[in-house]
Amino acid sequence: MIILGIDPGSITTGYAFLKAEKGKVDVLEYGVFHAKATLPVEDRLLQIVTELEARLDVYRPEALAMEGVFFAKNAKSALVLGHIRGAILVACRRRGMSFSEYPPKIVKQAVTGDGSAAKEQVANMVFARLGIEHSDLPLDASDALAIAWTHANPAPLSAALVARAGKPVHRKKKASVSEWKALVEKMGGTIQ
Repeated sequence: MIILGIDPGSITTGYAFLKAEKGKVDVLEYGVFHAKATLPVEDRLLQIVTELEARLDVYRPEALAMEGVFFAKNAKSALVLGHIRGAILVACRRRGMSFSEYPPKIVKQAVTGDGSAAKEQVANMVFARLGIEHSDLPLDASDALAIAWTHANPAPLSAALVARAGKPVHRKKKASVSEWKALVEKMGGTIQ
């Protein structure tokens, strides 16, 4: 199976093509698609997707693994990221590719064993796991490798966490003001 890993971005999008066969994973190609920040969003999307489609025609992957949605710093950034994710997903689905999404924490956990690992740690570990030389490419490229590697090597914990994503989380009831006040007084404090 050939897997495409994508770390989406509206200026720099990381990509990685891996071939997973009989427990062995080979790197076919990885890098970044870069669009000029001065271009309008629609032209950046066109440039990134056009470059991606050329690679899709060469490698013909069966699966797309993409980094999951995270909360952007502002609504405009989230909207632009949604556009690039959607454009990539459409290009891949037109070619019949399956789609899986992995939250950053799951990818970090799968690659390094630590869900809060730094991007540099993820890069170093994924390069070691795949047996490739460390590269000066942007971290978006190593993130795409990590996402594709996670898809090719689903650890039981990662699979369980991904399966759990999207299901309702049962949270405890929030404490009332009177309960907080009672706790503070029990601990010897006062509320003014």
